[in-house]
Amino acid sequence: MKRVLVGGVFNIVHAGHLFFLREAKKFGDYLIVVLASDMTAVRNKRYPIFSSEKRKKILEKLKMVDKVVVGDNIDFLKVVRNEKPDVIVLGHDQKMSEKRLEQETKKLGIECKVIRMKKFRRGYSVSKILMKEIESRDDPGHHPITKEKLLI
Repeated sequence: MKRVLVGGVFNIVHAGHLFFLREAKKFGDYLIVVLASDMTAVRNKRYPIFSSEKRKKILEKLKMVDKVVVGDNIDFLKVVRNEKPDVIVLGHDQKMSEKRLEQETKKLGIECKVIRMKKFRRGYSVSKILMKEIESRDDPGHHPITKEKLLI
């Protein structure tokens, strides 16, 4: 069985996420999603709308996802060591270098291929989706989410 590992915040699951997960699953038989913990998300300036437990429950309902694991707050390679994937698929917007990740997994004694996924389409980001919603309201000043709290 070929194991594929992906990771992300998955703040609000949208069409871009679904495309990413479906395409990643094509690289193997078993798709493992590493979900960023709330602490990790905030540290990387992604403000979770839902807790990691709620985001995990949503992802577990998706047919293409076989397993969801909340990532470690400090050691992002902990899940890689535990799951020993054959392939790691990075999203187009993830900052990790493919080469560096391959080097790190080799140091752990894990031989896996690292692939960078291409962008699905423009306009599919949680920040942009939320900003469109805020801007479409008559009085966005009363909305608890402001443009300043979002990465745009």
